[in-house]
Amino acid sequence: MQHIQRRTLLQALAAIGALPHLARAADSWPTKPVHLVVPFTPGGTTDYVTRLVGTEVGKTLGQPVIVDNKPGAGTVIGVDYVAKSAPDGGNFVTVANSFCANETLLNKKPYDTLRDLRPVALMGMSEHVLTTHPASGLKSLDDLRRAAKSKPGALSYASFGNGTSAHLSGEMLCQQMGIELTHVPYKGQGPALADLLGGQVSVMFGNWPEFRSHVEAGKLVALGMATRQRSVYAPNIPTLAEQGVPIESNSWNGLLAPSATPVAVVQRMNAEVNRALAAPAVVDAFNKGGIASLSGTPLQFGEFIRSEIDKYAQVVRKGNITLDS
Repeated sequence: MQHIQRRTLLQALAAIGALPHLARAADSWPTKPVHLVVPFTPGGTTDYVTRLVGTEVGKTLGQPVIVDNKPGAGTVIGVDYVAKSAPDGGNFVTVANSFCANETLLNKKPYDTLRDLRPVALMGMSEHVLTTHPASGLKSLDDLRRAAKSKPGALSYASFGNGTSAHLSGEMLCQQMGIELTHVPYKGQGPALADLLGGQVSVMFGNWPEFRSHVEAGKLVALGMATRQRSVYAPNIPTLAEQGVPIESNSWNGLLAPSATPVAVVQRMNAEVNRALAAPAVVDAFNKGGIASLSGTPLQFGEFIRSEIDKYAQVVRKGNITLDS
């Protein structure tokens, strides 16, 4: 017992002694360019938000903020790169829903989701809309239910890739409606949207910012918004909940750092991101793009991550979904 108490005391003294060092770390950081790794291909919402916020952060950070796209393996490549990088505030990774879904989907990950990465800041969220091609003849969820029931598996739903929010939202739709749709995964939202516009797939959950113009032009039909209440960005589109299928689905994004990154550096970066989210240029871009701001503390982001892991775990286990070979 005395040994344990002595060790605890030494640890406490060491922590106290480290406080000035942590303060200096925040004051002097960064001393080199800061890299924001995006584990997706360029052009998507997460890439857009990261570049928008990164540009604003770079104005006051005193060092260039560089966005690096490192896609592949359902975001695992980019996330693992940052998890194993030096914890000096030089590398952060922008994650999305798939980061939390992968905790259950993948038994073999080169990193530990909760142990190897530290939450820094939430940034933005795009609501999902369920859409179809006009030639499908579908106008509502009831139409979809009838069509799917008449020919199980004949209709399909596209996604940004295996394990993405669009994939698991489609699975939730099948589970709640008691229907069978064939999942067609793509390498990103862009190619999936292209095939939806071409009528090669039946339906798809997608980010409202990218789907809005196609819906308004009549190139796609909105079957419903995957929101709890009618969206302020699309008030004329009924929610899925209004039609008896209470699915809430979206694409969010936030920054993580290697777990050993000094707390002071994490707090500084969190403050810089929150400042950027309040900048007029970012606020205007978010409003025009239909992106909701999600500022908050690292602790709040950590709690959010845990809740998202639990949410997707239920869907994955019920659907018996796995991405492991």
